Order: sequence, then structure tokens, then C-alpha cells
Amino acid sequence: MVRVDVNRFGEMEVFVRVVDLGGFSAAARALRMTPSAVSKLIARLEARLGARLVNRSTRKLQLTPEGTAFYDRSLSILADLEEAERDAAAGAAPRGHLRVNTNVPFGMHYLIPLLPGFLARHPEVTVDVTLTDKVIDLLEDRADIAIRVGPLRSSQLVARKLGESRMVLVAAPSYLEKHGAPRRPDDLTQHNLLGFGFARQSNGWPFKDTHGHVTAVVPTGNAMVSDGESMRLLVLSGLGISRLSMFHIGPDIAAGRLVPVLESHNPGDTESIHAVYVGGGHLPARVRAFLDYLVETVDLA
Repeated sequence: MVRVDVNRFGEMEVFVRVVDLGGFSAAARALRMTPSAVSKLIARLEARLGARLVNRSTRKLQLTPEGTAFYDRSLSILADLEEAERDAAAGAAPRGHLRVNTNVPFGMHYLIPLLPGFLARHPEVTVDVTLTDKVIDLLEDRADIAIRVGPLRSSQLVARKLGESRMVLVAAPSYLEKHGAPRRPDDLTQHNLLGFGFARQSNGWPFKDTHGHVTAVVPTGNAMVSDGESMRLLVLSGLGISRLSMFHIGPDIAAGRLVPVLESHNPGDTESIHAVYVGGGHLPARVRAFLDYLVETVDLA
């Protein structure tokens, strides 16, 4: 007779995650549990089965023969459960909790304004949005979708392109009135150039000369920030010159709050924007619905 007071599928999921991630602490972070809770759960599982599944005497987790057998069977059972749930939910409306990670500018200027429309269309979905310009690990952070701006690293992630945005050097009118506008890239040595504190900024800002050759200028101003929205606010304040994507500052240029600088030397490079997610299996309806909604509604022109 089945014991209803034991969540055996939950035990299997925790045990499989411990094995896959190589330890209790890593599994606890992924599952948003404490290491002690994971350890106690595995201990209860072993006590109920009457068999030791993992050896804890070494620094590296090691499965016993019984643990290896239980792991293999657990993978099979969990796969069957997932297939059963998928078959039962075929054609059902998207539902459940969706975790989305996005960089700060895209989140503030595009994603957050689009959320009400998505949630009105899919009322059985709840959304948890994290805004950060730090590139996260989707598995470790348990994110369903992440928005990536710029070149994609080689990975097992699947990407859907949302568009491209041209890069522009800009300054506030108040800054240009006080310091003058540079006429050629060499003039930038006399200006306060505001850069970012992450690695992709290290190659500098590209400019083309009259012969079409591209050279780079490394920003060396009196301030650096870690996200694009903070940079936008600094430039709007008149502190200096920076280089940002049109998708981020287009409305500021149209309103006259920012002015393009050295456009005749702009090489026309762009940043691609993608929505990425973990592939390799069935894509939950809530994830597919959100990806489709982004492709449908995001306009970077």
C-alpha cells in the first residue's frame, strides 16, 4: 500500500540533483534549500530504503552500488513522470511560475512594460523578473529564460533572436555646451569618457577614419558603472560621453536629451539581443508562450 506521507518523487528529484551536481551544497543552491535540509532528506531516504546510497567519507561524493542502481532507476521513473505530465497537459493553457533574467536596460525599457499584456493574455502564469547586467548560469539560478545583449558565448543554450541595435556615442547638451563637441576621434583625449566595469568593454570604442579603417579608443573617464541604465543616467546628468545602444537611448535622442557625437566616424556596429533558454527536452508551455510573445511584441527599430 502506498504511503501518502512520503513524497517519493520529491526524494528522487533531490537525490538525482545531488548526484548530477556532485554534492549536497551545489544541489541545495540549485533547489533553493539549505545543505542541512538536503543532507537530512538523503539520510531519511537511506533509512527508509535500508541501504547506503552515497559515501560521505571522501571530499568527492561517491555512489555505492545501491546508490548507482537507485540513481539509474530514478532517472527512468522521473522521465516517465515528466512524459505523463506532458501528455496530460498537451493543449492546455500556459500556467505556472516563469523566471526571467534580463539586463537592466532591456528590462526597464522593454520587458517590464510588456509584462501586463503577457499576463493579461496568460492569466494562469506568474512571472518573477530579475534585472542584472551580470551573465548568469540559467541552471544554477533556476531561470527559464535570460535576455542576452551582445555576442553569445558558445554553450548548450538555445537562442531566439529578438533583434539588433546600433551603437551610438552620445552626450548631454549640457556637457557639450561646457566642453565642446569633439570633431574627430583624437579629440576624445580631451573629454571625460565613461565606460563600463565589465570585460566586454576592454576592447574600447571603435571608430572609422576617412579611409574606412577602424581604430579603437579606450574610455578613461572618472566613473565606471556595471549596468547600462546607470550609464544612461550619468550621461543624461552631463558628466561625460559614453557609447550605448539605440534601443536604450533612442527616445532620449528623439527628445533632445542626448546628442549623437562623431556619427561620421561611427562604424555602424550593432549589438544583437537574444532570448536564451536551456534546450534538450520538452519546452514548458509557459516558456514557449513567453518566447513567442517577446518575438511578437519587441520592436528594436
